[in-house]
Amino acid sequence: MTSTTIAEISRLDLQDLNTPSLASITNVKHLSSYNWIEAPTPTIAVPGCPPLWSALRVPRRLKKDSGLIYIAQNAARHPDSPLEPLFRALYIANPSYDIRSIDVVTDRNNIRKLLSFINPSSTGNGLDTFTINIEVTKNTAIFCRKEAATHEFIGPHEFRGYGHEFEKANTTNQIRGGTGHHRIISYRFSDLNLIVRHETDGYVMLDADTIIPSPNSKKQENDSLSSLLESLSLSPTNSPPTTTPAGSRLTIREEGRAVPLESTLELKTRVSHKPLRLQEVVPQLWVSQTPKLVRAYHTRGTFQVPEVEDVAVQVKRWEEGNQNDLRKLAALISKILNIVKGCGGNATVKYDDKGDKLVVWKADGETMLPKDLYSKWDGVDNSEDAGAESAVKHVDGVETKADGKKHEGQT
Repeated sequence: MTSTTIAEISRLDLQDLNTPSLASITNVKHLSSYNWIEAPTPTIAVPGCPPLWSALRVPRRLKKDSGLIYIAQNAARHPDSPLEPLFRALYIANPSYDIRSIDVVTDRNNIRKLLSFINPSSTGNGLDTFTINIEVTKNTAIFCRKEAATHEFIGPHEFRGYGHEFEKANTTNQIRGGTGHHRIISYRFSDLNLIVRHETDGYVMLDADTIIPSPNSKKQENDSLSSLLESLSLSPTNSPPTTTPAGSRLTIREEGRAVPLESTLELKTRVSHKPLRLQEVVPQLWVSQTPKLVRAYHTRGTFQVPEVEDVAVQVKRWEEGNQNDLRKLAALISKILNIVKGCGGNATVKYDDKGDKLVVWKADGETMLPKDLYSKWDGVDNSEDAGAESAVKHVDGVETKADGKKHEGQT
C-alpha cells in the first residue's frame, strides 16, 4: 500500500474551522445489535443480547484479570472486514435501510479519539498515537478503527486490574458462547448523520414486557424444568438458523433478543482511594448515548456491593457545558470528510504525537467491505442474507426479531 501526505491539521487550525452554532446529539435510534460467538470461524449472533446485570449482594473478593483480553474484538475475530458484522446485523434488522442518508459509519472509539485530540484533558488516559482508515462510498464515509494490537494476554504475574473479572461476577451471559455484545445506533450530530457501533457491558431489566425472547435463546435466569429439558435437548431443531453470505467468511446466527437503549450500562472499576469522577467517563457515554453507569470500588480486590446510576441527565448537561469542544468536533469531522472526498475517497488519518497534529494520508488499499454490501449505496437489495431476515416487531421503540474489550472501555 502506498501513501502520500495530503493534509495536516493542528489544534490551532481548529480555531479557524467553520463551526456550527450548536453541536448536540438528536434523533437517537437503535438499529441493530450482535454478539461475537466463540467458534472456529468468525460467527455472530443477531440480535444477540448484552449480559444481564445480576449484581452480587454482599462484598466479595475477586481474582485479578488474566488471560486473553480483546482490545478490538471486531478486528481480532474478523480481520478481513472488521465492519462487515455491523452492516450484516443492520440489514438483517432493517432490510430496506437507506445507507445513502448517512454521512459517517464509525466505531465509538474513533469519535472518542478525535475528541481527545481536540481536548486532551477530556480523557483520563492522555492522548496516544491513533490511526483511522477512511473509505468513502458515494457520500458516506466509513471510519475503520486500526490498532497496533487487537488483543493482549495478561500473564499470571501481571496486574491490569479487575474489570473483566468484575463483569463476569456481576452479569449473566444471555447468549451461549457469546463473548462481546455490540450495538448499532444512529443519530444526528450537528449537521451530520452518523451510525455508531459500540460494545455494551450489560443491561438492567426495566420491565419484563420490554424484552421479547427468541425461541432460540436460552434464558439462563429461568430454571424451570421445561427450560432445563429444552437446554439439554440435542435435537437439531433447537439449533439457531445460520447463514453465510456469498463471498463472505462471516457466519450469522439468528439468536437473542433486542433490549432498549435506555436499559444499557457501562461498567467501571477503580481502587477505593481513587474515586472515578464522572467527567472521566462521560465522553464515552455521550458518544454511545449509554444512560447507565456502574462505578465499582475495591480494596485489594474486595468489591463493595455495586449500584447502578442513571446518568442520562448528567450526560446531557456535559454536552451543554462542552459546546466549544463539540462544535470543533463536528467541524473537524466535516473537514476530514471533505479532505478524503477530495483525494479520491481513500485515506488514513493518524495522530502524530511528535508534531501534535493530525496527518491525512492518501491511501490505495483494499476495500473495507465484501462486494455485495456496496450495492446498498445503489439502492439495490441483492443481499445473500435475505433468507436469514425474519419479521421485525417493535417493542418500546426497539426493533427486535420476532422469533474482550480493553480496560476502561476503549471501544
